[in-house]
Amino acid sequence: MAFLGIDIGTSGCKALVLSDTGEVLATHTATYGMDQPHPGWTEQDPALWIEGARQSVAQVLQTVPADDITAVGLSGQMHGFTPVDAKGAVLRPAILWNDQRNAAEARDIVELAGGADALLALTNNQMLVGYTGGKILWMQRHEPELFDKVRHALNPKDYLRFVLTGEIATEVSDASGTGLFDVRSRTWCAPLLDKLPFDADILPPCYESAYVSGTVTAKSAELFGLKVGTPVIGGGGDSVIQTLGSGVAEPGVLQTTIGTGGILATALTAPEDNTGGRLQVFCNVAPDLWHGMGVSLNSGGALGWLRKTVCPDLSFDDMMQGAGEVPAGAEGLVFLPYLNGERCPHSDPSARGAFIGLTARHDIRHMTRALMEGIVYAFYDIYGLMAQMGIASDLIKASGGGARSDLWRQIQADLFDCPVVTTKGAAEGGAFGAALLAGVSKGAWATVNEAAQCCTDLTRQEPAAATQRTYRATFDVYADLYPALQPSFAALNQLGARS
Repeated sequence: MAFLGIDIGTSGCKALVLSDTGEVLATHTATYGMDQPHPGWTEQDPALWIEGARQSVAQVLQTVPADDITAVGLSGQMHGFTPVDAKGAVLRPAILWNDQRNAAEARDIVELAGGADALLALTNNQMLVGYTGGKILWMQRHEPELFDKVRHALNPKDYLRFVLTGEIATEVSDASGTGLFDVRSRTWCAPLLDKLPFDADILPPCYESAYVSGTVTAKSAELFGLKVGTPVIGGGGDSVIQTLGSGVAEPGVLQTTIGTGGILATALTAPEDNTGGRLQVFCNVAPDLWHGMGVSLNSGGALGWLRKTVCPDLSFDDMMQGAGEVPAGAEGLVFLPYLNGERCPHSDPSARGAFIGLTARHDIRHMTRALMEGIVYAFYDIYGLMAQMGIASDLIKASGGGARSDLWRQIQADLFDCPVVTTKGAAEGGAFGAALLAGVSKGAWATVNEAAQCCTDLTRQEPAAATQRTYRATFDVYADLYPALQPSFAALNQLGARS
């Protein structure tokens, strides 16, 4: 048996084939871009996802024949609102997870629910800017003639499912990220939907993540090169399913992901009360688990921004080497990573990035080091909220592109004061978790926990007490900066909007 995982990411689509012993047999990524037509807007043409999937699947099938694929698992960027009409035609570019246009609509949904506490009682999550619910309301208000044609509101991987199988469906982890889902009962939140002005029927039927929600059609078999009738499971939103791909399938372990954005996540045995709504408590891809996480909108993408803007002639390896020449704490330079606003721990679309403490002594090496430390400070800021919920951990499993950096992993070990490991398959992202879950659906592994045992350790780094003291002291400065600068961020945002 072999299992195909397909992950619709923000910058590309990855296809991966996994054996029933947990070995990666083939993988390929096709890249694509996104559009930013206005400040704070991010959009993508769903046709890019389908073409990216077609290219990636075609490449891996050159190594593993389609007849050997037992099932297909799906993963994808969460919260991306993809509106389609009754015939399945896409009506406008998808509004992505990091889009900030719907702040007013998100606030209005909170008010319609009866306030923040009432909404938390209904869903256990706030309606954050970027969640799908606010985007649906935005389209209804700002593009009403187009909205009248909407029959289905899909997230990215669920649009791929439709193309593959002809079935309209989602699963519990991605549905959790709409802000319209009762994660306690693992169903759409009917009491909330009754209060909203759009028809709840545009939301797709929802299943558990390992459920077979369709099979590959003859048309899609021709397009993708797959076998007609191949089962396609529900899959999972990337932020959730990639924890499985790192081997995090039980409480007590944290996962960090440094990708375009940053994620600190853990498995939960119950949908812990999300007091204040500053974290996200979603359904896990395992039917008896939930998923606690905080998501920063800015992580590895900030490093890409620094390279493009300040040092385009340097490679990322050059930047890592330079940062390693600078002592912990970057000689008094601190970076706030809010280049695209922020989600957690500060839900603030107007938050802005900043280097604080620049002197003539500092150079690109210090800026790189400070940026890397600032990303980890953001994780530690989120961890403070988790600790208030009783979540603790003595191990971090690092993933995403940033996990390839020894220095970035060591910063995490030192600040959190616990070992940091990388695991087999974690670097493959959501596609690896999707393939594992496809294997669970077909009995290759009896449970999600058993499948997670495939994720054996590759590297391990231990904390250094002396460096930790420097990081903890610098983090205290970091933590004071956002409250002090928030009024200035808001004022700058208004000035930028006027110009």
